[in-house]
Amino acid sequence: MSDWTYTLFHSDLGSSGGPELTVFILLLAFVIGHVIGWVYMWTHRVLSYSNTYVASLVVVPVIVSLMVVLMSGNVYVAFGLLAVFAVVRFRNVLKDTRDTAFILWAIMEGLAVGTQRFSTALIGVVGVGFVFAYLRLTAFGSRHQYDAILSLRLAGDLVTGVKTLNAILDQHCSRIHLASERRLTEEGVDLSYRLLLRNPSRNSELHWALRQTEGLENVSLFMREDESEI
Repeated sequence: MSDWTYTLFHSDLGSSGGPELTVFILLLAFVIGHVIGWVYMWTHRVLSYSNTYVASLVVVPVIVSLMVVLMSGNVYVAFGLLAVFAVVRFRNVLKDTRDTAFILWAIMEGLAVGTQRFSTALIGVVGVGFVFAYLRLTAFGSRHQYDAILSLRLAGDLVTGVKTLNAILDQHCSRIHLASERRLTEEGVDLSYRLLLRNPSRNSELHWALRQTEGLENVSLFMREDESEI
């Protein structure tokens, strides 16, 4: 039993600096990834936003640091890693950055076990698994500021139409943000709003009220659980 324990946790001490150093590296990469994710969320202003992309900004530094730990001090492992990435080909396009992170994680674990870095492989699977679980439980990267997108065309008397529209939105929404406004020549004005509804389950009532209001055309209301992939 002691031989197995020594093999798992002490066989690659000389190559990676020991389990303690590997844990410290992964924790530091985790903290740095958090900073990157927070800065991205704070500076992001356009409509297109992906929750999974922000989460990947946290987990990718951890996985890459694990890769560098495996490569450090061994040129053969470095060339072997390049060969693995050269051989791997994906026939299906990965639409989610989170899927890419999992593929990268699986490659790193296989490489760690194959090069007999057993303690690094165990610490990596626990550490990266903890990061994914943390991101899942905390919903890191989600910004539940708005849960609906409204687009419509305002025709006829614009002043009266804006007052009527604002009255309807104030009745059903707790937060209203005008995302875009495009003035047309004769048709009217195309408006796009981001809304936080008072009761998202009653979004059909808002949609019906807008469609029944004179002067409002091409009304479209899209519900979102968060701002992911807008």
